[in-house]
Amino acid sequence: MVVKKPKYKRVLLKLSGEALMGKKSFGIDHSVLERVSKQIKQAIEWGVEVAIVVGGGNFWRGTGREAKGMDRATADYAGMLATIINALALQDALESQGVITRAQSALTIQAVAEPYIRRRAIRHLEKKRAVIFAAGTGNPYMTTDTAAALRAVEIGAEVLLVAKNKVDGVYDVDPLKNPRAKKFDHLTHKDALNLRLQVMDATAFSLCEQNRLPVIIFDLQEQQSIERVICGEKVGTIVTSEGEA
Repeated sequence: MVVKKPKYKRVLLKLSGEALMGKKSFGIDHSVLERVSKQIKQAIEWGVEVAIVVGGGNFWRGTGREAKGMDRATADYAGMLATIINALALQDALESQGVITRAQSALTIQAVAEPYIRRRAIRHLEKKRAVIFAAGTGNPYMTTDTAAALRAVEIGAEVLLVAKNKVDGVYDVDPLKNPRAKKFDHLTHKDALNLRLQVMDATAFSLCEQNRLPVIIFDLQEQQSIERVICGEKVGTIVTSEGEA
């Protein structure tokens, strides 16, 4: 049973595009959107301020397109557009649950989203609106992991929650490929960087380390996982600064 007392006041939730696919091989699983939006609604009702960064890997991966001969910058901009699709879908799902939501884009696309403005985003959070950040940082060569770490630091989030698809934490090797993979319950940012773990990119981990921002990596598919993490349950893997648990 979830203890209905949140541990955090302000969180940033990173939703990968793959997590939004659910059991599909492409696109969006609307049952996942519904489940996620209900948990975000519950967190806001508890008084938690929730911001979300969405990835776009369920539609487009810039690095994959680069490998096929496409210009990397062009491929990354296309990936940013994919994140906007996901942001709009999540916004619709949240609003269908009665959650007041604002989407902010790092790319100027005023017909469907506000431009990203830090102070405006914080004000939305203070008014208990869910804020969805789309288009990454707005720059090529930067992942949405880096965008999540950056936005979390900018808005003063207490923790970065990284929701994965069918991976319940950080392992020494890919658990989907190696059944003997060892799971870590706790790591430091330095450990994660030194071990070259691929759960987030090095730039994102470095930014979190510099700003002493804890990161929790967990499986979105687990029952009520977002609510449980927000309430402080031991779910997934926590990555903290040296000397912090």
